[in-house]
Amino acid sequence: MQPMISVWVRDPRMRKNDFWHAYIDYEICLHTNSVFFNKKVSSVRRRYSEFVWLRQKLQENALLMIQVPKLPPKNPFFSMNNAQQVTERMTGLQRFLEQILLSPLLMSDSCLHLFLQSTLSVPKMEACAAGKTNYSVAQAVQSCGLRRFHSEEALDGEEPGASGDSDSDR
Repeated sequence: MQPMISVWVRDPRMRKNDFWHAYIDYEICLHTNSVFFNKKVSSVRRRYSEFVWLRQKLQENALLMIQVPKLPPKNPFFSMNNAQQVTERMTGLQRFLEQILLSPLLMSDSCLHLFLQSTLSVPKMEACAAGKTNYSVAQAVQSCGLRRFHSEEALDGEEPGASGDSDSDR
């Protein structure tokens, strides 16, 4: 059977932190039969700043062995109310993920798996990838979409299914 990986970036939604700060997040859907992924179907929401984090981590972890694809450029005049700009960014983010998923080296990165298949915040993804949590990358991925995750982290109110990211895309 031929390995298949399909990724879609879709459904942009405006979110408000407060009266002055808002951002757009996008749904990332992954369908695969690849041995690189334990979970074959997943859906998470991510924002542009999280894509920036992912690219930085992939480049650091690749150790100059591969050039990580570029993200769509950050536009200082980006308007969340401009449908064309939102669509162009969404298309660029999808192209970025499609190019990453062509590289076996990048596909083996735990940060990519956490980004695509968990709802952890950036600090929690970093801690998990570094082995500083009471749950593994595989457990974080498998818990995505489950109502309860049994660990000491859950007792602290920070479940792998809870995202506490609060920085805004400026």
